[in-house]
Amino acid sequence: MRLTVAEEDVRRKAVDLGLIEDGAPLPAALRSRVVAVLLQEQAPRMRQTDTPVAASIRVQPGGGVEVDGRPFPWVVQADTIEVTLDPSGAGLVRLTIPTKSVEIIKSESEHTT
Repeated sequence: MRLTVAEEDVRRKAVDLGLIEDGAPLPAALRSRVVAVLLQEQAPRMRQTDTPVAASIRVQPGGGVEVDGRPFPWVVQADTIEVTLDPSGAGLVRLTIPTKSVEIIKSESEHTT
């Protein structure tokens, strides 16, 4: 999934944040901060609509991981599992999967320039 931010949106958000006056140039040192804010605002919408969400994840002693009741690949490194929980009980689990090869397949729209 590709995330893009238009320059007009960056400039408008910088004004909204009070970093610059309308029409003033945005200092390069502040641009990445403004882009980060814009992407953070987009992230919740993307997570809910574009990303599949597991119903349950069970991390067992010794590093065994089950996603929706099915064993996750055995190559998960148990010492690099990061779990973040919301008060609601929902959360985010980050796993590290070592590999000797990674293939990234572009969509048809990314092949054309």
